[in-house]
This record gives sequence, structure tokens and C-alpha cells, in this order.
Amino acid sequence: MRPLAPLVAASTWRRGVFLLLGGVLVLPYVLLVVAFWQVLTGPPIPRPLALGLLVIAVLIAGAPLLLNGSRALEIAAARALLGVDLPDPAPGHRTDRETRLRAALWIATHLIVGGLLAFALLSTVPMSLAFIAQQFGVGAELVRDERFGPLDGRDTGWLTLTGVLLLVGLGYAVAGLGALAATMAPVLLGPAQAERIAALEARAARLAERNRLARELHDSVGHALTVATLQAGAARAVLETDPEFVRRALAAIEEAGRSAMDDLDHVLGVLREPERGRPAPAPQRTLADLDRLVAESRGAGLTVDAHRTGDPATLPAVVSREGYRIVQEGLTNAARHGRGPVELRLDVGPDALELELVNEVLPAPRRPGHGGGGRGLDGMRERVLLLGGRLTAGPEGGRWRIGVRLPYREAR
Repeated sequence: MRPLAPLVAASTWRRGVFLLLGGVLVLPYVLLVVAFWQVLTGPPIPRPLALGLLVIAVLIAGAPLLLNGSRALEIAAARALLGVDLPDPAPGHRTDRETRLRAALWIATHLIVGGLLAFALLSTVPMSLAFIAQQFGVGAELVRDERFGPLDGRDTGWLTLTGVLLLVGLGYAVAGLGALAATMAPVLLGPAQAERIAALEARAARLAERNRLARELHDSVGHALTVATLQAGAARAVLETDPEFVRRALAAIEEAGRSAMDDLDHVLGVLREPERGRPAPAPQRTLADLDRLVAESRGAGLTVDAHRTGDPATLPAVVSREGYRIVQEGLTNAARHGRGPVELRLDVGPDALELELVNEVLPAPRRPGHGGGGRGLDGMRERVLLLGGRLTAGPEGGRWRIGVRLPYREAR
């Protein structure tokens, strides 16, 4: 049954439909040729008028072959019916001449092959069915007095065999032409080098945005969970003896949860497509909110000694946002893995922002290296590298130090 597999395969039927679409689309061209031929063979008309009509006919016939929309439709049809994995044209990308010519060649070939296949179906299928039917006495009068090459109406057996061979041959022709179309579609409809580069750039941008959102969630939610965990643990320890502390701890947990929800709303707002009537996502935190961040950390039981030089409001927005997240992650790691006060220094210089966080580390931290073995420090490095800055992190004399320099002369 393997020789007959192409005749009954679903892919053959789908590809046959694709080829026949070309036959349908070629009909306006056939009508245009017939109309133009009638004009030329009719009563004589002035030569300039004939040339003008010829130019108009060529423009009408050739314009659809070079349109970007025609290529996009052919790509969609080839993907659905030929089973070829073709990417959509890059949005906003101008199609070059080579891509247009390849697409025009594909469309013209599709129309010609489709037209020939439609003609073959309309002529061969009825004839073949008539040859086969006359073997059973159906419509024998249609072929009795006719002659078909070396055969006539009395050669019923040979006519039946010819009809079957014609149908089988047509089926194999459809299967072969469909397979050839599936092979050539990526060559003629595939993206050009410029489109491939544009697609790679778009993919890289999406991956960078996903990584940025992952960092935002890690830093924001991680900080809120750390504050809530420390406050809950401290409140449980003095639940019976210090109700006032318990109330303050619950208030701090509530505030940390709200802050995390605001940040989560911002991230989800970036992921959602804009919709009418949807409120704008919450703005991202910047170093202008540093006092609030320090207060939250102190409320969690972490002693923070903050020193600030310069006005964070003068910083470029991207530097201020990334600087805030770096400080937030540093304070979170200090609360998880450190002990004693945290010395925080922020220096807004003329061409760079410098940050420093220093605290003692536990003798046996739950996680190695003040977050150095986890994602927190990796996220810091990614933020610093994106801004062309420098980060140093590690133990110094029994204390853990994080130093960051973020240049912003070019970011202003």
C-alpha cells in the first residue's frame, strides 16, 4: 500500500487545495487577457490607445505580485495548507527588492501551476469518469461513436484502464507538485537576511524584557517576604508580653504586602496589552523612595545607618530605578544572612552614582556569601552590566561589602 500512500494522504489533499487556489486567483488574469485580445482583434484602434491599454493591463496584472500583502497571504496559505513553518514578515520592516522578486516569482508560479491543474481537473476528471462508467453501461452512448487516439468506443476495457490511469496519474501529479511547492516555499517566501536580523533583535528584546521583569519580581517580592517573615517571627516571640510590638509588626507586614502588590501590579501592567479603560500600572520605585525603603527595613528589625550625598531626584530615571532595586536587594540579603547594623552610603556624583552596603555576616549563613550563591547577586550584576557600571561584592575583614558604580553621563 506504500505506493498508494501519496494518493490518500491528508497532506496531498491540503496541498491540492493550495494549488487550486492558484487556479482560482488566475481567473481574473485570464479574463483580462481575453478582454485585451478581443480589443486588439476587433475593429482597428489607434496605436497610442492600444499601447496605453497594454501598459494599464501590465500594471494591473503585475501590481499584486509585488505587494507586501500578497506575500503575507501566500505565507499564511503555505503555512496552513502546505505545512511549511514560515515566519510572518517582520512588522514595520521595509521589504527589500530581492524579497519582493522572490515573492513575485512564487506567486506567478502558483498562479500558472494552479491554472494548469484546474484545467487538467476540468478536462481529465470528466473524461476519465466517462471512460470508467461506460464499462458498466452508464453513458456508453457518449463514447460509442467517438475516437480517442488509437482507441474508439468499442475498446471498453482499454478505455476503462485509460480512465483509471488518468485519475491515478493526476493524483500523483498533485502529490508531486504539492511536495515541490512545500520544498520551494521556504526558498521563495522565506525571510531575507535583514528580516532574520530584525526577528533576532525582536527576540532578544523580548528575552531582555522577560529577564528584567524576573529581576523586578525577585527583588520586590523577595524583599516583602523577608520583611514579613522577620516581623512575623519577632511578633510570635513576644506575642504574650508585648502586644504593642505585635501591632507594629503586623502593620509592617501589611505595608510590605501592599508595596509588593504595587510592584506586582506594575509588572502585570507591562505584560498585559493596553486595554481601554484599564488604569495605568503603578509607577516603579526610584531612589526618591529610599527613605521609605530604609524605614521598611528598620521596621523589620534591621538597623540601617544611611548616609546620602547629593539629590537622587537629579538622577536619570533608569539609573534611579536600578539603583533602588540594588539597594533593596542588598538590604534584603543583609536581613536574611547578616547581623548587626547595615552601613548604607549613597553618593550622587557629577557623572556617576556610587552605592555601598556593608554589614557583618553570620558565622554559618543559611545561604552562602550573603546571597552571592543565589539569584540576588546575579540580578545585581545584570542591572549593573546593563548600565555599563561596575560591581564588587565579597567579604572584607569579617564584613560583607557591596560596592556599585553606575555611570550616567550618557543616560541623561
